[in-house]
Order: sequence, then structure tokens, then C-alpha cells
Amino acid sequence: MAVVLVAAGVFAAVHFWSARPQSVRAPDLVDEAAHARTSPPASEDVGVPEPSPGPPPATGPGGHIVVDVSGKVRRPGIRQLPSGSRVVDALRAAGGVRAGADLTGLNRARVLMDGEQIVVGAPSGPPTEGGAGGVALGSSGVGSSVAGPVSLNTATVEQLDTLPGVGPVLAQHIVDYRAQHGGFRSIDELREVNGIGDRRFADLRPLVGP
Repeated sequence: MAVVLVAAGVFAAVHFWSARPQSVRAPDLVDEAAHARTSPPASEDVGVPEPSPGPPPATGPGGHIVVDVSGKVRRPGIRQLPSGSRVVDALRAAGGVRAGADLTGLNRARVLMDGEQIVVGAPSGPPTEGGAGGVALGSSGVGSSVAGPVSLNTATVEQLDTLPGVGPVLAQHIVDYRAQHGGFRSIDELREVNGIGDRRFADLRPLVGP
């Protein structure tokens, strides 16, 4: 009888031990934020080209420009100035403006370009690109029609470009020759400019002067 009771007690103990509640570990949650961090972000700049720099301003050889200052200045003539110089710098290089000269329409703060002419005291013509006033040949503005022969010693590239058979490149050659040789002493020297042959010289001779 005692053996039966002991066996029954052991059986009951094993049954209760196996039926006890046990803690169950919950499954790990998927971290969507962590998953998003593992994915490389989409680049918004793909296929967007970077802006290219604009063209540099035109300058003369050696970082200098050559301009022709004439009119009511103390020392008119060809002047070589550093690139980026302004009209006021050209006037200063020409000895300054004479007393009583009319500077109306002359923008002294304008940046100069290689090969242009500045006439002080002459009636200003139509304004040119960039608001340049007071730049003229005689009494005509840059880009306007010029009455009479075009002066090889004072005409700008734009004015020479209006001559028949003369484009911007040939006009620049004429201005460069003028700067290198101190001007034209006669019309025949035009033959020595690169790009001017006998036929073109014959066409230009009645239209130009020293």
C-alpha cells in the first residue's frame, strides 16, 4: 500500500511539473527604419549637368588692350592699358580731359574692349551694347553709318567691319597693324595688312583714308 502511495505521489509530481507554464520569447520585430538605412538613398542629382562657366572676356595680347583716345584730351593717341580698364583709365592715360569738354553721354565707368576708340567732346551717336556712350568716329557713333572715307587711324573694329569685303577678323587685323606700326601714314600701307590682296585693296581704296 505504501509503495502504491509513493508511486502515485511521484506520478502526480511529474505531471504537475510538465504542465507548469513556461515563458515564450516573442519574435523580433522587423525594424523598417533600419531596413531603410541599409538601402542607398536615391540621388536626386543624377543626370543633372553642372553649369559650365561663361566665356572669358575678350582681351588683347599679353593681357592688355589697345584703345584710341582722341578729341578734347591733352595727349590724344593710341594707348595700351591693362585688361579690365575703364574709360576713366583711358582718359587719365591721355593726360586728362581739356577744360570745357562736354562729357555728356560718356560713360566713364564702362569697361573698355580691345581695339575701340574713345572720342571726347564729339556729339554722341546711338548707344552701343552695354550702354557705351561717347564712342564715335567724328560725329558718328559706333555701329552708325559714317559719311565720307573711313579713317584707318581712328576707325574701330565695328566701323571697319561695315566696309565691303571686311569682316570682324580682317577689321581686327587692320587695328592690330595700326597699333604695331603707330598708325597708317598712307592708304598704300593697307596692302601690308594680312588678308588684303590687290583686288580687295582696289575695292577699299576709295572708301578709306589715313
